[in-house]
Amino acid sequence: MNSRVKPKVTLVGAGPGDPELITLKGVLALNRADVVLYDALIDKRLLKHAPSKALKIFVGKRNGSTVNPQDETNRLCVAYALKHGHVVRLKGGDPFVFGRGAEEIDHIQAFGIPTEVVPGITSSIAVPASAGIPVTKRGVSESFWVITGTTSSGQLSRDLQLAVQSTATVVVLMGTKKLPEIVNHYQNGGKSETPVAIIQSGTTAEQKIVAGTIQDILFKAEESKIGAPAIIIIGEVVKESMSLMEVYAEVMEK
Repeated sequence: MNSRVKPKVTLVGAGPGDPELITLKGVLALNRADVVLYDALIDKRLLKHAPSKALKIFVGKRNGSTVNPQDETNRLCVAYALKHGHVVRLKGGDPFVFGRGAEEIDHIQAFGIPTEVVPGITSSIAVPASAGIPVTKRGVSESFWVITGTTSSGQLSRDLQLAVQSTATVVVLMGTKKLPEIVNHYQNGGKSETPVAIIQSGTTAEQKIVAGTIQDILFKAEESKIGAPAIIIIGEVVKESMSLMEVYAEVMEK
C-alpha cells in the first residue's frame, strides 16, 4: 500500500431506483470517491457524481447469478481501498435492509479500514409510495412488516406465517418467485380477499404495477409477465392508492 493512500470505504444507499432519490450525503460521498463499486440496480447516471478519474466497477449480480459473488465483492472493497484510497460501495435502496451491508462492513473493518455508512431511501417504503400506497394509514394499518422472500437458505421467510395472522401491511422483497407460496399462506389463513399489488422496477421510468387480491394475483402476475426486480405489497392499504381505485372498483362489481 502506498503510504500516501488513506484507505476508507463508504457504504452508500442509492435509493429505490430513481437517481434523484439518492441523499445529498450520498452524492457528496461520490464526489470524493477514488473508486466506485456499484450494483446491478444502480442507475448509471449516479456515477456522474463521482470524479471523472475515479474507477467505476460493476460488482452486481441478478436473479441468482453466481457472477461476482459476495465474497469477491468484499475482497474488492478491501483491495481497492488499500491501493487507491476512498472506495464508495454504491448499493440499491438502503444497504442495511436486506442489502448485506452489515456483512460488508464487518469484513472491511476486520482489516482495520475506516468505514462509514450513508443510509439510503429503502425501496420497501418508497416503491409503494411511488404508486400511491401508504404502508400505514390511520384506521387501516397500524404497522408494517418488511420480509425477505428469499432467505440465505433459498426459502421463504417463516416470518410470513406470523405476518399473515396480523392486520399489518406486509411488504415482501425479492419474493416474485415465491408468489405461489405467499398466496398459499394467505389462503390457508382465510385471507383470499386481501388486496395485493406487485410493483416492478419501482420509481423508475420502467415501473410496472399489477394489483388484485390474493385469490387472483397469481393469474394477473402471469398474464402481465411481471417479474424481478419487484416488490409485493399485501394489505388493505393497497386500496388506498388513487391510481389503483379503478382496479378495485372492478373487483367489487364482480
